[in-house]
Amino acid sequence: MSLKSLVLCSDEKIVRVLRRVLSDLDIGFDHCTDPDGAIRKLTRERFEAVIIDCTDHKIATQVLKSARSAPCNKRAIAVAIMDGHTGLRSAFDMGAHFVLYKPVSSERAKSSFRAARALMKRERRRNARVGVEVQVALNNHQTGFNQRVPTTDLSEGGMAVQLSKRHKDRGPWQVTLTLPGSDKAIEVMGQVAWQNAGGHVGIRFTNLGVDAAHALRTWINQNCADSEKDDPPVGCKLTDLSLGGCYLELPSPFPVRTRVVLSMKVGDLELRAEGAVRVMHPDVGMGVAFTQSTAEQRAHVEKFIHTLMNAGNMMPELLVEPEGLEADGPAVPSSNSDVEDPLLDLFHQKASVPTEIFLKELRKQRKSHPQDSVEETILPV
Repeated sequence: MSLKSLVLCSDEKIVRVLRRVLSDLDIGFDHCTDPDGAIRKLTRERFEAVIIDCTDHKIATQVLKSARSAPCNKRAIAVAIMDGHTGLRSAFDMGAHFVLYKPVSSERAKSSFRAARALMKRERRRNARVGVEVQVALNNHQTGFNQRVPTTDLSEGGMAVQLSKRHKDRGPWQVTLTLPGSDKAIEVMGQVAWQNAGGHVGIRFTNLGVDAAHALRTWINQNCADSEKDDPPVGCKLTDLSLGGCYLELPSPFPVRTRVVLSMKVGDLELRAEGAVRVMHPDVGMGVAFTQSTAEQRAHVEKFIHTLMNAGNMMPELLVEPEGLEADGPAVPSSNSDVEDPLLDLFHQKASVPTEIFLKELRKQRKSHPQDSVEETILPV
């Protein structure tokens, strides 16, 4: 088992359930019963998940804060075990990504940890590097720099290349490369992330398109020496759709601030759109705001929506998969924030209300804006 979890809990019944569920999902289990021991482990070992019984909120907050301050665990997925009467917002305020309510059942725990495991794998693989030598073209249209150089490794977010020790151009560059086994070139902007005295330069991709990102992610997943592959995309039901976002029903939604990719297949056509989770309701679904910060992203969203709404009698297959967690800081607003979008307004204004109230508001909005509701036409998976 390469995925590891740290569990801080003294309730034997809960521990038995978690041990069985995590074992079934191939997630390692390191159990602590005292917070000091948990904090010591968090400062010395790497865990993909930190699971905490939050009976004592002060202690739970302290342990989660310790995880975030440890460089090796600052992006670990946090799961809070809460009493049933405790509001969801309090868990998220503590820094939790997922919440399990007492009494903890195997079925509900497994549902939550399926989504958590997919995100754990993505967070760990995000910076995984594959050693490979591929010729890439670097162009700087402002300086006239134009050179083909070999890579030494490749990741989803960038690559390392070998340049002459005397080169002076530091980019940014237009990067063009073709993955081994593919005949389609990937074009992306890149900027220097690091450089050493031997001429090795790390280049970070800055505007990787959704299709190029998918191709690169698939190639990395197939060629990474790590035996743990990404979990496959999960099916979902689309109930509400606007130019700015959508609401998806699925039993294991991803937490707020998760970057996701929606994939739709209609016949031989496959389309993708990027987004970020803005509202999450455990066991019910999540609200996603489309990412539209570039012209290419906006074009993907427009084509995605147009195809979806004009599918006719063809039944689209809709899948969603996590891309990782957004960096800390304010949520990225929609590029169309100056355009009225009732669905995005609902995500923003009602994100913290109880699930039943949010869904009631969502149904009310469907009656006021029937063009945004696709509940009767989309019945995937």
